Amino acid sequence: MAAVDGIHGDPARPWTVEELGRRAGLSRATFARRFTAMTGRPPLTYLTWWRMTLAARLLRASDAPLPTIARQVGYTSPFAFAHAFKREYGETPGRYRQG
Repeated sequence: MAAVDGIHGDPARPWTVEELGRRAGLSRATFARRFTAMTGRPPLTYLTWWRMTLAARLLRASDAPLPTIARQVGYTSPFAFAHAFKREYGETPGRYRQG
């Protein structure tokens, strides 16, 4: 699916449902419905999940600073990134990296 390829290829891009729908050649509403049926998650929820999955990998596999990882996965603020990460994984990025 073109939208998933876009998300996976450029997770830091500020994706919108409308833009992802255009990539898939569908209206926003039709795209959102089909995407959710296919992946089990709404498009932007899937985007956040993918970003956090990548961030978790980077935290464990590198010693890159938190702001760098945050930017790589689409967050301009390390604080917003840390909040989103904790919501997804139940612990801060620093604690996750240590574990």
